[in-house]
Amino acid sequence: MKFITFMKKDGSVSAGWINSRNMAVDMHEASNGTLPDNMLAFIENHEKYMEYIEQYKGLIETGNGSYPMEDVSLKAPLPNPKSVRDFYAFEQHVKTARENRGLEMIPEWYEIPVFYFTNHLAIKGPEEEIRRPKACEWLDYELEIACVIGKEGRNIKAEDAEQHIFGFFIMNDWSARDLQRKEMMVGLGPAKGKDFATSFGPYLITKDELKSLKAKKGYDLEMTARVNGKVLSKGNMKDLYYSFGEMIERASAGTSLFPGEVIGSGTVGTGCILELGTDVHRWLEPGDEVELEITGLGVLKNKIIED
Repeated sequence: MKFITFMKKDGSVSAGWINSRNMAVDMHEASNGTLPDNMLAFIENHEKYMEYIEQYKGLIETGNGSYPMEDVSLKAPLPNPKSVRDFYAFEQHVKTARENRGLEMIPEWYEIPVFYFTNHLAIKGPEEEIRRPKACEWLDYELEIACVIGKEGRNIKAEDAEQHIFGFFIMNDWSARDLQRKEMMVGLGPAKGKDFATSFGPYLITKDELKSLKAKKGYDLEMTARVNGKVLSKGNMKDLYYSFGEMIERASAGTSLFPGEVIGSGTVGTGCILELGTDVHRWLEPGDEVELEITGLGVLKNKIIED
């Protein structure tokens, strides 16, 4: 299923899914209040709610609460995640980005999947404007895929992690590279170079929708980034060095993961300007429009504006 959060013409925000007639279903309205009115609450008890949907989907989708897609505006599918951990799981990106800075590959990278926490209160959705921080002149996009945790767990083994994943969406880990570079010279971060915006969307696709595309450590999903209509980045999720299972095992070691937490993959190979080099494309500026596209997951588009 394609789960969404959307705004209606009256300004109210609802959660639901896109049905077979390409209409946005307000799950709370269509179920007469049985289903929750926000995506986080749905994910927290999704096993019970999915059983209800399977039993009554025909009635839900033929009654009130369905809206033409042209009458709604999509928001981030999960606008209020409990946390966002972003990993560093594509080898090509790590190697090339370091080479561009005159650095060798870190041997420890092959020993453990590493991540950082980003600002889970600065989530943006499709078509939302991204403000370039005032002190930033090196603004960058990052083409990623993220999973949403759907089941609580602690010390989860990689081979058991699949049952803890609810679904996937596109993630853009916006980066102020000049701010990031300076703060990381101190040996801590990234932090301020990342905390101004992270985009999710346009849909949250349940993992069963991708089952037939399983390949290597991920899925055979083409990943593309365009700036002002020009293709800059092309990669594939199947090239992950660390699987989402391995990321979840690392994230849950000694701590509990909860439904509604987000795990980002890190940038796919060629998936940012830092890796491509400014001879391929300058840093992003106000007025630029960035589109990230992943097979089956849609297109996530945002425009840059001045802060």
